[in-house]
Amino acid sequence: MKKIAALLICSTLTLGTLTACGGGNASSKPETSNAKSETSESAEPESSTSEPASDAAKTGLSVSTSISNSAPAGAEDGLAQIDSTAAAVLVDANGKILDCKIDSAQTKINFSAEGKLITDASTTFKSKQELGSEYGLGKSSSIGKEWNEQADAFAEYTIGKTVDEIKGIAVNDEGVPTEEDLTSSVTIHIGDFVSAVEKAVANAKDLGAKGTDTIGLGIDTQMSSSKDATAEEKGLAQAYSMYSVVTTDADSKITSCYVDASQGDVNFDTTGKITSDLKAAVETKQELGNAYGMKKASSIGKEWYEEADAFSAYVTGKTAAEVGGISVDSEGLAADADLISSVTVHVSPFISVVEKAAANAK
Repeated sequence: MKKIAALLICSTLTLGTLTACGGGNASSKPETSNAKSETSESAEPESSTSEPASDAAKTGLSVSTSISNSAPAGAEDGLAQIDSTAAAVLVDANGKILDCKIDSAQTKINFSAEGKLITDASTTFKSKQELGSEYGLGKSSSIGKEWNEQADAFAEYTIGKTVDEIKGIAVNDEGVPTEEDLTSSVTIHIGDFVSAVEKAVANAKDLGAKGTDTIGLGIDTQMSSSKDATAEEKGLAQAYSMYSVVTTDADSKITSCYVDASQGDVNFDTTGKITSDLKAAVETKQELGNAYGMKKASSIGKEWYEEADAFSAYVTGKTAAEVGGISVDSEGLAADADLISSVTVHVSPFISVVEKAAANAK
């Protein structure tokens, strides 16, 4: 009321008396300042709310595994072939792919007609990206390109597209792309690529990545749990693959991470006959979730996926070198107090595959 009265009085005064009313420069500055403050206060929340949403991106990983190309021993040695196709994607709020990487682990383990492993159980296997020209597709390719080159070309082609657009890529009866933009760079069938990218987008989560980050995919495969068949127990050819997708920022720090693993098992008996269902689906440990069954044996009551997620959260914000420097004991278990409470499985394989993924983030 006092302020209104003052304004009425001031309105009857001449310009010369305005200063005397305290309405000159001294009083107008605070009003101007308040006006700016109100404008600023109302604008800032809108800006801070919309900015992260437009810059945030989701990180996705998919793994699809098949053992259908395995064959029993006979005149020739038996073959346990475990094929795993993996795709890693970075996706924006509109479902468009910002970055994409594709790789595959094709693990071949031989066994005899007596049910004995022929492939050394200490063998480690390179992914198709790591094999590069060693994979040998380039020699038979009509365009002279290796598998990794064609996978990279397809991954690059998906950038800026949605899943529906990728599923709409024109192919011939053999599943080979017929679109002019792809025929010069991809001549293999792309059905597995399309399915892998679609699944990776569906799996994508908000793990802290931004749209400007770079994505990397790593795969490590070994067969150390494989064993001969005996009269009492069936033999096992197991491809144990670990996968990691990471995103890194301009300072090479990990901004998001996700780890998964698959166990491609092919059983055989002492006559070299395969006893596994070769059409059975092979789920990853993340897909199995609680069904994997580690919680009962865990000293901290956590499932494998929970410990993998805890490790992923722990390495977020670190560089690849810092991940490589994580302390472990002589058994490969976490020695860092911040990890011991949440990760009790061997972390050495986690460290290795995350380092590889970070190195591949280019």
